[in-house]
Amino acid sequence: MSLFARSDTSLLSRWWWEVDRWALITLLLLAAIGIVLTMAASPAVADRLDLDPFYFARRQAIYLPLSLVVLVLTSLMSPTGVQRTASLMFALFFALTVATLFFGAEVKGARRWLSVGGISLQPSEFLKPAFAVACAWLFSRARLTGTYGGYALGTALLIAVVAVLARQPDIGTSVLMLGAWSVQVFLAGCPLVLVGLLAMLFLGGGVFAYMMFGHVRDRVDHFLNPATGDGFQVASALEAFRSGGFFGRGPGEGRVKEVLPDAHADFIFAVAGEEMGLLACLVIVFLFALVVLKALGRALKGHDLFAVLATASLAALFGAQALMNMASTLHLIPPKGITLPFISYGGSATIALAWAMGMVLALTRERPNTGEAP
Repeated sequence: MSLFARSDTSLLSRWWWEVDRWALITLLLLAAIGIVLTMAASPAVADRLDLDPFYFARRQAIYLPLSLVVLVLTSLMSPTGVQRTASLMFALFFALTVATLFFGAEVKGARRWLSVGGISLQPSEFLKPAFAVACAWLFSRARLTGTYGGYALGTALLIAVVAVLARQPDIGTSVLMLGAWSVQVFLAGCPLVLVGLLAMLFLGGGVFAYMMFGHVRDRVDHFLNPATGDGFQVASALEAFRSGGFFGRGPGEGRVKEVLPDAHADFIFAVAGEEMGLLACLVIVFLFALVVLKALGRALKGHDLFAVLATASLAALFGAQALMNMASTLHLIPPKGITLPFISYGGSATIALAWAMGMVLALTRERPNTGEAP
């Protein structure tokens, strides 16, 4: 039995019949898995920090419901509402990201967080989806009007954002921003020459980061030659996967969380591998892939260029973040310090991801007419 009748014309009823319910359910499943893994991984981390054993689990139990409220409320918006809200949020969180350079707390050599009312906030997490949507609007206007002003302004925004992030430094987020921007330029219909220039830009940016940032150079050198540094976290994560096997050691039976300082955050996928096994890890990968493919499939059916560009870039951000986290845990790429969406512990990251996916659900709703209002 459906939650709402087809004949019901209320806002929630229309939303229910128009929204991608499979994507919504998949996101809820990822959040549920996140709660379970946070409860499994965080007590050992909290104990090492002399905190209450369920300190992180309780906080995540607050963050996730709040995030789901943000996701649903955002998905009720029209495309115009999404564009206007994202533009305002971009201005706000770009200013806050700049503020981290002067007032941010330094954690592990990086200034990425602000303390707001006793709450730690990472503005760049919100800047990512806001940037993607703002650039999508600029590129779509440029394509529809036949002018180049939107492309120039979108490129200027990219340069400004990456320059600030590099100062924090936050190379992983910079890579994600550049990837989202490149997806939009490609879908907006760029010539092959520009595709080549984008490839050179990626390569040049990687070389620049390697030459200018010591922590990037150390991570790359150790990835290429593990004997050159301390690979304790990655080695422990790989051992956790081997220990877990196909079906895992069982809930609470893992040992990697007792030695990894970021077992509840960057390396939570290793906890999943040890306690839940390869089968559960494959399910998690499938859920992430399903969200991305559903979003892209719905977006490409539409005729609104802004919605196509925004949805594609937001889905790319979501999928790339998940892929980078899992790949670094498996030692397929150098460590990036990026969380696993909806599964890793984190307030700013979880709420920002919920906002981003709420915009995806809003932009991919199957509205019965060509108007924007849901």
